[in-house]
Amino acid sequence: MDFELGTLIFRTFFIYIIVVIIFRLMGKREIGELSILDIVVFIMVAEMAVFTVEDTDRMLIEALIPMGLLLFIQRTVAWLSLKNKHFRDWFEGKASVIISRGKVDEYEMKKNRYTFDDLLQQLRENGTKSIQDVAFAILEPSGKLSIFENANQEEESAENGFVVPLIIDGVIQLEGLEKIDQNESWLIANLKQKGYADIKQISFCSLDQSKNWFVDIKNEYT
Repeated sequence: MDFELGTLIFRTFFIYIIVVIIFRLMGKREIGELSILDIVVFIMVAEMAVFTVEDTDRMLIEALIPMGLLLFIQRTVAWLSLKNKHFRDWFEGKASVIISRGKVDEYEMKKNRYTFDDLLQQLRENGTKSIQDVAFAILEPSGKLSIFENANQEEESAENGFVVPLIIDGVIQLEGLEKIDQNESWLIANLKQKGYADIKQISFCSLDQSKNWFVDIKNEYT
């Protein structure tokens, strides 16, 4: 029993040190900047470490060889990505412009399986109140949204106050209407007056405290 406990403690410390060394050799990158390969390697190395610690009948070399191979693959791919832009774009993906000059590109969103809920969440996390405050928004390969706001965004936000989404991807947001104490008929009538007869063709519509409307029409390409 004492022998097994000592073996378990030794293997735990040993594997811990090996995993730390492997992750250090992989390079310093933030969690949000990890590539698909980085994530796969992290998961596989972690799984191997757990199995090696739990099963004391296994030889340590059975885990060290696959871990070393994974490190070699990761370092090789990182080197190829550094030397070859085409390989990097293919393997890690390209950045996608989600908002350009204040207009949402639904085609890019659909291609990246990126929803309006994702977009609004990341805008909130950035402290951006509304899509209309954004000049450009770029979805990086890591999944991070780089946001470039309009120059006069701070003054406009202070004047306009809160922003209520009324239509998202062609669907009326009843919660938003409740917040401003209005109904669907009121929304449809106002949009018709502004020349928007088909709700389903609207990708995003919002209203701020100063009664300023923002309407973005779907622009998906075939």
